[in-house]
Amino acid sequence: MSVTPETLYDEVQAAIARYPTRRGAMLPALHLTQEAYGWLSPEALVACGDAIGFSPAYCQAVASFYDMFFLEPVGTHVIDVCTNLACALCGAGEVLEAFERELGVDVGGTTDDGAITLRKAECLGGCSWAPVVAVDERYRERVTPDDVPQIVSETRSAAAVRHA
Repeated sequence: MSVTPETLYDEVQAAIARYPTRRGAMLPALHLTQEAYGWLSPEALVACGDAIGFSPAYCQAVASFYDMFFLEPVGTHVIDVCTNLACALCGAGEVLEAFERELGVDVGGTTDDGAITLRKAECLGGCSWAPVVAVDERYRERVTPDDVPQIVSETRSAAAVRHA
C-alpha cells in the first residue's frame, strides 16, 4: 500500500511507535511525506510537521541536510550520478555529460515530459564499484558513457508504465 496525503498522519504515527522518541522518527516521517506528495513542498512539510509534532521549519531543516529529500519538484524518476573522488577518477564526469546529452537537460534539470530528473550526488557509497549511478535509489555499478542510452531507455519505459 502506498502512502497518500490522506493516510500520511496514520503512517507517521505507526513510524513514531517504532522509535523511542518522535525526533528519532523524523527521517521515516520525511520519507513517508515525500512518498505521499512526490516532493517536500511547503504543503507537504506542514503535513509532516502536523503528523510528527514538529514545526514545518524544523522538518525542512532536517530534510535540507540530506540529498535523498526533494525540496523542489522532481520527475517521475530521479537519476543520481555520484561525482565524489572515486567515481570522478573512474569517469563519472563523462557519464554525467552522457546523461546530459541523452536526456537533453543540464544537471538539476527535468526532462520536458517530467519523466526524469538528473542530479549529481556527492557520494553514493559505492566507491569499489565506481562510477555509480542510482536510478530511483537502485544502484548501477561501473557505469560507462556507453551504458547511458540503455539506462535512459529503461527508465523511460518504466515512466511510461507508471503513467499508463
